[in-house]
Amino acid sequence: MAIKPQYFSAMEKKYAEIYSRIGNNLKKARTELKLSQEQLAKRTSKIDRSKISDIENAKEDFMFSTLLELANALDVDVEELTRR
Repeated sequence: MAIKPQYFSAMEKKYAEIYSRIGNNLKKARTELKLSQEQLAKRTSKIDRSKISDIENAKEDFMFSTLLELANALDVDVEELTRR
């Protein structure tokens, strides 16, 4: 049984919504602390400013460990970055 193409587009849309939500929450948490992307990058061990920009703009696929590191650098629970 073949999977219908619309299934993929629905999944891709859902993933895009999730990445967008995480990016918006990341930017909100960062700006509430009055941090630039560069300043946040310096608080992490391996994430550069351009990757933070890409995540905030939902242009980057990232590993969960990256999200954990960003949450730690912002001193927030990871749930704050994933909430609706």
